[in-house]
Amino acid sequence: MSAIRIKSPREIELMRQAGKIAAAARSLARELATPGVTTQEINKKVHEFITKSGAVPSFLNYGGFPASICISVNDEVIHGIPGKRRIQNGDIVSLDVGARYKGFHGDCAGSFIAGEGSQEAKRLIEVTRQSFFEGIKYARQGYRVSDISQAIQEYVESQGFSLVRDFVGHGIGEKLHEAPEVPNFVTPGRRGPRLVQGMTLAIEPMVNAGGVAVRILGDNWTVVTTDGSLSAHYENTVLITDGEPEILTMAEDL
Repeated sequence: MSAIRIKSPREIELMRQAGKIAAAARSLARELATPGVTTQEINKKVHEFITKSGAVPSFLNYGGFPASICISVNDEVIHGIPGKRRIQNGDIVSLDVGARYKGFHGDCAGSFIAGEGSQEAKRLIEVTRQSFFEGIKYARQGYRVSDISQAIQEYVESQGFSLVRDFVGHGIGEKLHEAPEVPNFVTPGRRGPRLVQGMTLAIEPMVNAGGVAVRILGDNWTVVTTDGSLSAHYENTVLITDGEPEILTMAEDL
């Protein structure tokens, strides 16, 4: 992976705009993700929203991905392709959306329950979301990427859940995926780069109710838990500042 890009004030402002559009698209997707709706219907409306906002869906045709939003349900971890599937009452629906505005990306995700779900599903989603906020306590100048990773891992595992190892967070900017990688777990001997003002990171815990193992389905995109357990995903684009981190994709309903 290439060198870490430090963003200029102008680039940060463009990322703020991209982040606002991505966050609003995620909120729209959440409103739409109700029992009986197909995932393709959500994709269509999210695509229309992003383009009408003056942006381009980050995911459409990225590496060949055929849709504008990733919609992953229950044991699907990430990269679910929208289609004819109808959302059922009680499903965990993970919505991952990106928007590119004037050359810069915003990327965010969240997991929600369609209708009324189980207590296990609710707790999994709450722990996944909270693990992000545990991690960004260390998203400050002077700490290292591994400090974020360790905080996420310690919190999730203390709650009895496991973290996906095969996929990680990442830097973000003019490219959807930039340096550095941002794992949600610690690898002994690897501390990661030191954080400095102007870095922008997509921090995204992927948490399983069962084991860590995942596999990719025959569509070459959809990632599922190997043991069939439930999974949840939460992500925001974060700016490292000279003080508190700034979440560029925050929305009130998330």
